[in-house]
Amino acid sequence: MAPLNDLPNEGGPATPARRRRRRGQSQRRRSRVRVAAPAAPVVDATVVDATPHPAGLVPLSEIAPAIAAISMSRRRFLGFGLAVLGGLGGAFGLSRLFPVFEEPESAVRPIVPAYDPARKAWTFVVDTTACIGCGLCVVACKEENNVPEEDLFARTWVERHAVTTGGARYVDSPEGGIAGFPPESTAPGAAGKTVAQAYFEPRLCMQCEESPCTSVCPVGATYRTEDGIILVDARRCIGCGFCVVACPYGARYLTPAGEHVPNDTPGVADKCTWCYHRISRGSQPACVEVCPVGARKFGDAADPASEIATLVRERNPQPLHPEYGTRPRVLYLGPSVQEA
Repeated sequence: MAPLNDLPNEGGPATPARRRRRRGQSQRRRSRVRVAAPAAPVVDATVVDATPHPAGLVPLSEIAPAIAAISMSRRRFLGFGLAVLGGLGGAFGLSRLFPVFEEPESAVRPIVPAYDPARKAWTFVVDTTACIGCGLCVVACKEENNVPEEDLFARTWVERHAVTTGGARYVDSPEGGIAGFPPESTAPGAAGKTVAQAYFEPRLCMQCEESPCTSVCPVGATYRTEDGIILVDARRCIGCGFCVVACPYGARYLTPAGEHVPNDTPGVADKCTWCYHRISRGSQPACVEVCPVGARKFGDAADPASEIATLVRERNPQPLHPEYGTRPRVLYLGPSVQEA
């Protein structure tokens, strides 16, 4: 260990080198004091901002009272918004609960985008010489369209026309023909009579061009699509029954309450639509598709190459009861036309 007098001692004799070193240290201390920032003066917070502003701009302090005066509280804003939404919701709810207030433009439009209804001439042909009365068409219609099972409610049905040797005509349709027919006619007074001629006649909505049903509907629920199909808007129908009475072919009924109801809407008018939901997709009506003997034909008569156009052109089918003046678009072949 070195003696104490051998260690560096700043408090020793003031040699010239030590004096120069001390002068340098004091100069550095003085320079540090000179660069220290002076204390900031205290400014009164109430003094108006005198900072110059660009031309055309108003200081925020001047427009703040106006902003506060026209601002709306959050509660008032939410109340206003809820009131507006309530009004819109009420109008929408009214139109849903009472569709009669809706615009007629709510009519059903074709489903297929490429489908051009204006160029269609849908035509239905029934061949009564081919129909065997099996009733499969009635079954298919009820299944496809959720029609009630009772025979009083049908979009399509099959009749049996029996003509006796004496010229009397008896018509029966047990349960709408859904289960076929017994050997003898069930029409009142037909038992024991000798039948000279009999045939089956499928019936459905005639889709008349001069339709009474569309004329008598007081709320426009029965309407015609652009391609000529007559439909019923169940949301608008009030169940008055005017159209049921006006149809000369008996093709309409009022839906009863129950699980099996078209459109899940009881108490409104219903009828055959030619399975519009199918034909607008390019398919055939259910009754046409299921017929085992081709007694029902359907297609676009505007297409000269189609089967229906060829059938109309070559065999000249006729409407039932043209004297009604409704111009039906369902045409018949066979004894039905001769009878009418």
